[in-house]
Amino acid sequence: MSEIERNKRPENNVGGQLSDKSDQTERTDPTNNEARRMRIRPSGGYRRLRSFRTTTVIYDATVSFCERFMDKRSRTVDQMVQAARSGRQNIAEGSRATATSSQTELRLVNVARASLDELLLDYEDFLRQRSLRQWNKDDTHAREVRAVGKSLSDQADGAAYSAWLGNHDHAVVANTIICLIHQANYLLDQQIAALEKQFVEGGGYSEQLAAARIQKRQHDRSDQSDSTDQKCPLCGKLMTLRTAKKGKNSGSQFWGCTGYPECRGVRNIE
Repeated sequence: MSEIERNKRPENNVGGQLSDKSDQTERTDPTNNEARRMRIRPSGGYRRLRSFRTTTVIYDATVSFCERFMDKRSRTVDQMVQAARSGRQNIAEGSRATATSSQTELRLVNVARASLDELLLDYEDFLRQRSLRQWNKDDTHAREVRAVGKSLSDQADGAAYSAWLGNHDHAVVANTIICLIHQANYLLDQQIAALEKQFVEGGGYSEQLAAARIQKRQHDRSDQSDSTDQKCPLCGKLMTLRTAKKGKNSGSQFWGCTGYPECRGVRNIE
């Protein structure tokens, strides 16, 4: 089961009520059948997502890292902090957008993923330009950091990583944040896959509304096509729906002969 589906299940609520109403909105189901099919879905719940919690740790750690080890006059500092913030904030915005549009949620989560990739490159550049070693995935320290993430399950707390993030060695801190970014990217990849599936299977309110509108137009065109089976009273050709542009009937619709202007046969819409 994906992280999104797990966090939207009823058992994640307490006593039938949402456990955190600061970031979640409940909607009452409409009474008519069409509205029930295209209802606005519950939104929010991002504070329970592991991806959001992990990116919160990354954001806080990046702010601290830049204050401790980077030249505050460097433009890179602002870029790193903004990339870390974007990774976190777009998850929250996407979660809010799920009420009306799956496409918007999917786009915002992809923005979060791209922001973390940008931040990852900044940390890798920091290590490379100073000839510092970057941990590989089998490094002892990297395994220890990953083990903490697994042991926390649905929790992600910066204090759990304090032994690494609070280290005086900037290489240790940078490598730890790199590990966290990889973990967050893995979680976001799962989240994106689940959102893509939701979008294909039905989408949010906006997508369902657009689909209903297209269906209605096709139905109207079908009705019009059936109506034009009638023949022109003057020449016998098929008739088509037209709109008057001049005269006292300007703006009104009527059936006109498809042989116009050679044939000016018309019929009023009943």
